[in-house]
Amino acid sequence: MDISDKVFVVTGAGNGIGREVALALLGRGSSVAGLDLKGEWLEETASLAGDNAQRFAQFTVDITNRKAVLALPRKVEKALGAVDGVINVAGIIQPFVRINDLDFDAIDRVVEVNLHGPLAIIKAFLPGLLARPEAKIVNVSSMGSYAPVPGQTLYGATKAAINLLSEGLRSELTGSSVSVCVVYPGAIGTNIAHNSGLDMSGADGESSRKVVAPSDAGAAIVSAITEDKKRIFIGDDATFMWRAHRLSPDLASSLIYRGMKDLLPPA
Repeated sequence: MDISDKVFVVTGAGNGIGREVALALLGRGSSVAGLDLKGEWLEETASLAGDNAQRFAQFTVDITNRKAVLALPRKVEKALGAVDGVINVAGIIQPFVRINDLDFDAIDRVVEVNLHGPLAIIKAFLPGLLARPEAKIVNVSSMGSYAPVPGQTLYGATKAAINLLSEGLRSELTGSSVSVCVVYPGAIGTNIAHNSGLDMSGADGESSRKVVAPSDAGAAIVSAITEDKKRIFIGDDATFMWRAHRLSPDLASSLIYRGMKDLLPPA
């Protein structure tokens, strides 16, 4: 897909991977409707975009607010023109606790942000995408969707749902102008824990893990769009665990448990 002069909607554009995707798209001639819960974060993204900020439209919105999301297509088209692609990046993790200790308020929030939010975005923009000569939907999943992380079981379940949503959507859109890509990041150097409202100050072991820079992750996602890829893995850990999982799900689970179990509180 030639992305110059195209219009993309990017959720989570105020920080982390979403911000880097937005900046990479702008740098390659696209216009971007950046969505985020916090307007000040979008302002920071616009500042980093420099001269390209004239093609960056900011929309402060909660993607779990279905009514607000369904009103977006008209607003985005008025600001930038017809939308050619949607990139669902926004997501949160759960508190690092076992399912037995995870309260329903946290459960509802993770499901709303990670599954219902992207689904609402897709439902809102898909009719318009189908009218374009060529269009793209990109959904960011996680390594945790196929290799279970202790203390992140619900998070992984929502991302596994994104996987099947993406694959099923691609199947349903066969023969249409819309293609679908699903992204599997491993450890990325973002503030997802803080942005999810979690205090991870005691997780010193986490800082020693090899992580991919958000800018590299953003560039990989934009390259996947231009190269019309159906699936991409970001980070050696994501690729390795995918292969380990296909070889032996039990082996993959054991490897991750040994590396991450210290993040769990005592049973």
